[in-house]
Amino acid sequence: MEQRVEEILDRLKSLGDSKVRERNAKAGAGENQFGLRMGDIRKLAKELKTDHNLGLALWQTGNIDARYLAILLMKPKELSAAQVEEMMAQADFTGVADWFISYVIKKHPDREALRQKWMEDDNPWTARAGWSLTAARVEKEPQGLDIPGLLERIEAEMNEAPEQVRWTMNFCLAGIGINLEEYRQRALSIGESLGAYRDYPVPKGCTSPFAPEWIREMVGRRG
Repeated sequence: MEQRVEEILDRLKSLGDSKVRERNAKAGAGENQFGLRMGDIRKLAKELKTDHNLGLALWQTGNIDARYLAILLMKPKELSAAQVEEMMAQADFTGVADWFISYVIKKHPDREALRQKWMEDDNPWTARAGWSLTAARVEKEPQGLDIPGLLERIEAEMNEAPEQVRWTMNFCLAGIGINLEEYRQRALSIGESLGAYRDYPVPKGCTSPFAPEWIREMVGRRG
């Protein structure tokens, strides 16, 4: 396995791009990266096919590109809840963290128990996952969630939260305003008061992450 991992790392290195490395660095990535384009990672994953043990070994390298690849090779249901929690806490780059949430945690049978636990966690990466999973529930399965309590927490905590957490708390706020009409005005009011991401640079044609603008845009699209 060790030799195979080294061979794959060599291949990843050969596909690296300096512009991607620079972009990753600006987003908070450390030096343990090659800077692959997402398309190249997906192409390699398709070639290698699902290989859980190889995925685990690649994850342990700590290399960002190897971890992206690992996420696509692993079988979420073969990970214990403890493994998922440990790996989420190690996902120290936002891109890797969000891929891990989307491709592993959201498919894991213990995702709801982990969500509840992580909503009270001090680790910024697991807390990011907790809020991301909560935002997903707001959109698809809000029954049973304490929406007023979530809004109170967002209002009280979001602007002081670590950026890793602040971003997904904001997703949750916007999701409440977009999907739950009875709480829309409250979400808009909190968003205006907090002002989070009000001046965030947005490419032409994209939706602002400033929650009030985001909410109004998405509600408007739904007519």
